[in-house]
Amino acid sequence: MNHPFFNNEGPFKIDEILTLINFSKKSLDYSGSVTDIKDLVSADKDCITFFHLKKYKELALNTKASFCVTTELLKDELPKSCKPIIVENVLIATAKITEKFYPKSIIDNFDFHAKNIEETIFKDNVIYGKNVLIGKNVKIGKNCFIGHNSIIESNVHIGDNCFIGSNSIIRNSFIQNCVNILDNCVIGKKGFGFFPKNSKNIKYPHIGIVIIGDNSEIGCGSTIDRGSMSNTVIGKNTYLDNQIHIAHNVKIGDNSIIAGQVGIAGSTIIGNNVKIGGQAGISGHLKIGNNVEIAGGSGVIKSISDNSKVMGYPAKNIREFLRENK
Repeated sequence: MNHPFFNNEGPFKIDEILTLINFSKKSLDYSGSVTDIKDLVSADKDCITFFHLKKYKELALNTKASFCVTTELLKDELPKSCKPIIVENVLIATAKITEKFYPKSIIDNFDFHAKNIEETIFKDNVIYGKNVLIGKNVKIGKNCFIGHNSIIESNVHIGDNCFIGSNSIIRNSFIQNCVNILDNCVIGKKGFGFFPKNSKNIKYPHIGIVIIGDNSEIGCGSTIDRGSMSNTVIGKNTYLDNQIHIAHNVKIGDNSIIAGQVGIAGSTIIGNNVKIGGQAGISGHLKIGNNVEIAGGSGVIKSISDNSKVMGYPAKNIREFLRENK
């Protein structure tokens, strides 16, 4: 389940894709059709994927995609079954291809179709405050509460026994059972993805969703961006404090606790049973292991192995940090 709420306009002839990104075929045989664009892991035969960082070379080696947008330096990491498409800027080319397959994903306006909940089938099944709006393709389970001025925009599935606070906006999300989302949250909007080029910012389409697991809580004023190509995931029984930002494609495991004003940059993976102190910052494309503890105010710029305790900027072993800062 990569992107259930956006329609795939494919397949397209590979020639059409190559023309879109100004690629010349050179000597390889680039024929046939492309059915979808997916990440390295989820791509199937006849899909196109992308590979832009060497840290993903193991995933690249095992991809099942037929085509891969990549660089001259990385092309040899691909399996023989995957034909490289060499470009100057992988992410700009990938953005153009994604928009071709999913043109509506680039638009993130407010929901024109939202109706007052009193005009919907949910008026007798949900306990709600004043001025609650509901969009299209919304499902809400049993025993749910929605606070004043909240908007459940299109493409949202909410499980049983959930509480949505006041002044919150949710779209493109799966909220599972027994989840509390407190006041002033924004969940499922597009992430901060764009590429400056010739005095213009090229926006990156976001075709993923947000998934929030059972028994989790999202604190007041928090923002969780939907995924760009994969999904943004909050695990079961994970609690987020107030004013937390979770960027696109971030995956947080089960039973984790994150204190206020933490920011987690895109595509970072957080393990199970992780504790993160207030105002810590975590860079993108990192892997934080299970049972890790990150002290408040830390700046994490490298991946962290299981069972570690870190502190400071750049974050290091907490005993080492305390010894150096007596």
